[in-house]
Amino acid sequence: MATIREVAAKAGVAPASVTRVLGGYPNVSDALRERVLQAVREVGYQPDLVAAGLRRGYTKTVGMIVNDILNPTVAELVDVVESELRIAGYGVILANSNGQSANDLESLRLLHQRRVDGLIASVADDRQDALAEAMGELSIPIVLLDRQIESEDFSAVLTDHRYGATQLVEHLVAKGHREIAIISGSTDAYPSRERVRGVVDAMRSLGLPIRPEFQISGRGSEEFAARSLASMLDQPTPPTAVVLGNGNTAALVGILRELRRRDVRIGSDIALAAAEDGPLVALHTPPITAIQRDIADLGRRAARMLLGQLVKDSKRTHTVLLPTRLVVRESTDWELSSRVTAAHA
Repeated sequence: MATIREVAAKAGVAPASVTRVLGGYPNVSDALRERVLQAVREVGYQPDLVAAGLRRGYTKTVGMIVNDILNPTVAELVDVVESELRIAGYGVILANSNGQSANDLESLRLLHQRRVDGLIASVADDRQDALAEAMGELSIPIVLLDRQIESEDFSAVLTDHRYGATQLVEHLVAKGHREIAIISGSTDAYPSRERVRGVVDAMRSLGLPIRPEFQISGRGSEEFAARSLASMLDQPTPPTAVVLGNGNTAALVGILRELRRRDVRIGSDIALAAAEDGPLVALHTPPITAIQRDIADLGRRAARMLLGQLVKDSKRTHTVLLPTRLVVRESTDWELSSRVTAAHA
């Protein structure tokens, strides 16, 4: 790797002159700047941006912690955030917690060592006291991405998952369902926690029984989803409607595989709904009812919120709550009572 001394030798100038040109110092002649930049191109010099940034007090990088990069929703958020930050001249250092809360703290430590200018966090567990304390000790702006920590130190962009879940339960009840189950991601994270809370609160307000065996939370793998659904369907009184409470494609595949194995038909034998919309949900036969939100808007707002704090060097924090809407499709758009009556005719 070429050095500043090699650039200086190629340009026929002192190393200090190269530093002045590359550092953007004022009062540098056009002739000197051109000689140095030409030498940079010829020797293939790559500046140490981190070291240069540290000298100026910034690195032009942003850290991003995500829960599970294999989740399509998370992957889309990363893409949107990275694009917004790149346009503004920032690079992104990504840390994947892989669904493990212990990795959140390790990711935070590693990003702090890289001297990132700001942090966007969508951690596996937003209820860790140690994590909140460690984040609060950082002197950089932090934006929580669909995560909630009770602190005035962090800004947040949230989705109104509880409202969407409430609307879904009311729809299912209107179709005749009383035994409603939810298989969700870990309630250590805000989205699944709010979805479960929305389902339970809506059922309670409507006077429906709350059955603990119909509320199973965990990491959204194919095996976990299939096993959870099997335990529900093996109950003496199984659910007539199931809500998949996370956006992991693997979990949906597990649900569909178990239903197919049992020859249980969606849209006639059981109602199935998803708490996160997506191509597989919409293109399934029959199409699956889902709670819809604007993922791109969520990512853009988080990136721009952080950029606003970086540009203004401001510690002022605020929270934005974004809406959801229920998209009813054939998987739930049928009357349970009529199907039951027909089955016993």
